[in-house]
Amino acid sequence: MKLNQQIHHAESISRLVGVQDRNLLVFKQYLGVSVSIRGSEIITDAKPDMLLLLEAIFAVLIKLAEHQIQFNERDVMYIIKLAEKDELKGVFDLYKHREKILINDQGKSIYPKTFNQKDYIKAIESFDLTFGVGPAGTGKTYLAVAAAVRELKSGKVKKLILTRPVVEAGESLGFLPGDLKEKVDPYLVPLYDALYEMLGVQTTMSLLEKGVIEIAPLAYMRGRTLENACVILDEAQNTTKAQMKMFLTRLGFASKMIVTGDPSQTDLKNSRESGLNQVLEILKDMEDIRIITFDKLDVVRHPLVQHILERYDKHES
Repeated sequence: MKLNQQIHHAESISRLVGVQDRNLLVFKQYLGVSVSIRGSEIITDAKPDMLLLLEAIFAVLIKLAEHQIQFNERDVMYIIKLAEKDELKGVFDLYKHREKILINDQGKSIYPKTFNQKDYIKAIESFDLTFGVGPAGTGKTYLAVAAAVRELKSGKVKKLILTRPVVEAGESLGFLPGDLKEKVDPYLVPLYDALYEMLGVQTTMSLLEKGVIEIAPLAYMRGRTLENACVILDEAQNTTKAQMKMFLTRLGFASKMIVTGDPSQTDLKNSRESGLNQVLEILKDMEDIRIITFDKLDVVRHPLVQHILERYDKHES
């Protein structure tokens, strides 16, 4: 069956199909329908009840391609998910006017990729305290590190501090082998990984040695005032109420704080003791902070992972 949408420029076809046709493969993997391009026409084996959805999706994709905007299978997945919820309004502008956060160590530009991610980056730019809350896979930590590195590179702050509660070890680290760094590093790997991608391993290690970047468990923030710094608290759902209050009151002048976490995934024995859950309620009406709430639309995974999670949801319900 042929869609009404047509591609008007030959050079747009390569952008539309992606590397090794990966953009079109997403339709087979996620929606179970085949899509191919013959000349300027889009051919599909989709049933009639899915044609309106495909028309809406390809209207956006063709417009992006013909405006010379590059996109990949992750972007196609996001656009499909928006179309399923009839929320495509504004998506072209999201890609057309996206602002680069920074260029990473491999020369790749990092952009916000969803509406909530765009709001998140704007909030970090504009507010001294930003909360990014929602499920795993939404880019909360990754984008927080990218924004923090940009603050450092631009000279707006002189130091980056990345911290998270080490609940898995009960933050009673004395029984673990090695010095402090060796004890806590396994729990801080996601933060190291993000920094390595943004700055490269050598630059990151050099800045760590100089004290320009500090990565430490939350327990080591006590008693400090953090000035001229961008401070990220990751996995904040695992803070106790006392720890969250302690952390937030460390905020000093010329500093920014970014708090990330998933309120539904606390590792604390009693989830009602989560400092993140409490603080979101306490601060929800404050005008000089920003709380960005991510949802499932922002979780764009490989289609197979999506199907696996759907099976788990059905099994557990």
